[in-house]
Amino acid sequence: MAASKPTMKAPGKHGDILFGAVVRLAALIVLLMLGGIIVSLIFSSLPSMEKFGFSFLWSKVWDAPADQFGALVPIYGTVVTSFIALVIAVPVSFGIALFLTELAPGWLRRPLGTAIELLAAVPSIVYGMWGLFVFAPLFATYFQTPVGHLMSNIPIIGVLFSGPAFGIGILAAGIILAIMIIPYIASVMRDVFEQTPVMMKESAYGIGCTTWEVMWRIVLPFTKNGVIGGIMLGLGRALGETMAVTFIIGNTYQLDSASLFMPGNSITSALANEFAEAQSDTHVAALMELGLILFVITFIVLAISKLLILRLAKREGARS
Repeated sequence: MAASKPTMKAPGKHGDILFGAVVRLAALIVLLMLGGIIVSLIFSSLPSMEKFGFSFLWSKVWDAPADQFGALVPIYGTVVTSFIALVIAVPVSFGIALFLTELAPGWLRRPLGTAIELLAAVPSIVYGMWGLFVFAPLFATYFQTPVGHLMSNIPIIGVLFSGPAFGIGILAAGIILAIMIIPYIASVMRDVFEQTPVMMKESAYGIGCTTWEVMWRIVLPFTKNGVIGGIMLGLGRALGETMAVTFIIGNTYQLDSASLFMPGNSITSALANEFAEAQSDTHVAALMELGLILFVITFIVLAISKLLILRLAKREGARS
């Protein structure tokens, strides 16, 4: 008598139901944590909001003994240093990604890509110490001094490069931030560039396109969502960076000149320097409101990036 073959039991739906519940719970936890952070920031900022109102956003005064606070200088420093970092980092990162995906020989591509990724693992305090003790003196001697003499007499633009060469300041902090975010943006750009179908690039090369034309007309349109995502990742890192900016920005609440050479302050450096020493409730509330403002700035940046991606998608849909 032949032995009966074991029957395969059909998979049930219990595993799918459990998996779906776990995934929904994870998403719900993230939303609850985000909501809790927002609520706690708003609640902790209420004393400052009630005392200063909207004038907190455009007031330059930051006088802890007198309990008078304004967020204009930290907001200005945060936005300007992040903008400088982005202006420098995006073209450099694009060049790195282009070289690694299209121009680098095979023996160099992998070790160079790994070295760039390792730069992202360097602690921010190391960047800050290097910026203060090594970069700042060289920057003051070989950039600020000659550029100040050359550009200070030019109308409008000269204001941005006027003043004494301290080595530290808003421009120096922006450059350090650019060095820090280049590995993030370059790594993302390289990964998304490699996702472009080889047939599309080979077809473009076959009809006589140059490397630049292939990148500009084939690779970038195909990978625009990933490129924008990488840029926003770098911008988010620049907006939230603390220790490196604290070392190099100067940490002063002065906004008497538009010069990028002058010391300034940022939201993150103000929080790092003053939160532990804050004595009065108003001082603590003002610092918490600075944290809330940074949260709002980051949210606005992410919202703009999402709207930009949707707009590009609509354009592509209209063309097709």
